[in-house]
Amino acid sequence: MENISRKPFQGVLNIVRFNWHFYVIICISVILIIFSKQFLPDYFEVYVVLLVIGMILSTLITLLVSYYVYDFSPLYKLDFLDNLGIKPKANLVNINAGFDETSHILVHKFPKTNLEVFDFYDPTKHTEVSIERARKRYAQFPNIKVVETSELPLSPDSKDFIFIIFAAHEIRNIDERILFFQQIRDSIKPDGKIIVVEHLRDLPNFLAYNIGFLHFFGKKEWQKTFDTAQLSIHKEVKLTPFISIFSLGKHGITS
Repeated sequence: MENISRKPFQGVLNIVRFNWHFYVIICISVILIIFSKQFLPDYFEVYVVLLVIGMILSTLITLLVSYYVYDFSPLYKLDFLDNLGIKPKANLVNINAGFDETSHILVHKFPKTNLEVFDFYDPTKHTEVSIERARKRYAQFPNIKVVETSELPLSPDSKDFIFIIFAAHEIRNIDERILFFQQIRDSIKPDGKIIVVEHLRDLPNFLAYNIGFLHFFGKKEWQKTFDTAQLSIHKEVKLTPFISIFSLGKHGITS
């Protein structure tokens, strides 16, 4: 299915739009470093030049990777869901953390399913200014349910598929995150699946986002979360070198 919902460069432009303060800081820092060069000994000039080049290159690399991931790659076509066998009238849940770019795509992709959308964004816990800016710019999905991570409105063994796309890492507390996944585990049917899409705290994401990769969790942290919540990784796919997709099911249930 062709993705008609996203505009060219929407992903990378959103990153600049929602994180403009970061790019202002970079520009001011570069200007100040260049200005300070006149007060430094001549032999410092090469270090100043290298520092400025490094800051500019790092910023450009981050934007190029972001364009590749969010605009050029097939990420937002959601083709990685095609082999899940999602049938008409299946019960789906899409969970986000304040900014939802996938629910409208799911509706077009699986129009005969029953889709619920949850938003666990809590401004007292999730204090990223970028999320606040995104929420002001984009309207929320119709009939979205605002929920708490500790009290998800899910009945036991009732859902076929639950999607958590670029959201679970916003639950920074490990105990809260485990409880969140335990509730989700209890809510899926015996053969149900949980699809988690995340950046990882790994080398490719470090090279792409430098210290920004610390906002992500490593594979071991996710493995600990899933194991403690009694979930098994049935499949792990790299959509790009920077994006991991986990297909999860209940312990003891094979895919």
